[in-house]
Order: sequence, then structure tokens, then C-alpha cells
Amino acid sequence: MKAVIDRFEEDKAVLLVGEDEDIEVVFPKAYMPKDAEEGDYLSVSIAVDREATEAARAEAEALLKDLRGGI
Repeated sequence: MKAVIDRFEEDKAVLLVGEDEDIEVVFPKAYMPKDAEEGDYLSVSIAVDREATEAARAEAEALLKDLRGGI
């Protein structure tokens, strides 16, 4: 997916995302590349972390079981 940096506002970066650059996304500036500037194009990749998801679900289930008295 592509995005372009439209502008910076304080500690936020406003990105225009999608083929038509018609979706505005506000992103923390701290996570942007240090040399990023307004007008720069970014390559964006988002993926599901199955391992972390399963670990979080297992932890939640264990906590619920504990709250229910081991049932």
C-alpha cells in the first residue's frame, strides 16, 4: 500500500493513503522515518501477528479462568 505525507501537525503526521490518496490517516510522527518530509511517499505494510494474537488470547482465557475460580 502507498501513502504520501501530506503534512506534519505537532507530533502527528497526516498521511494520504490509497491509490487515489483519498483516505486521511493521522499517524504518530515518532514512528516516521527521521528523514521523512512532507510530500515523501511511503510504502506501508500491515500484517497480522498470529503468534502474538494467540498468546494474548491464551493469556485472556487464563485470566478469565482464574477469575471464575478455575472453572
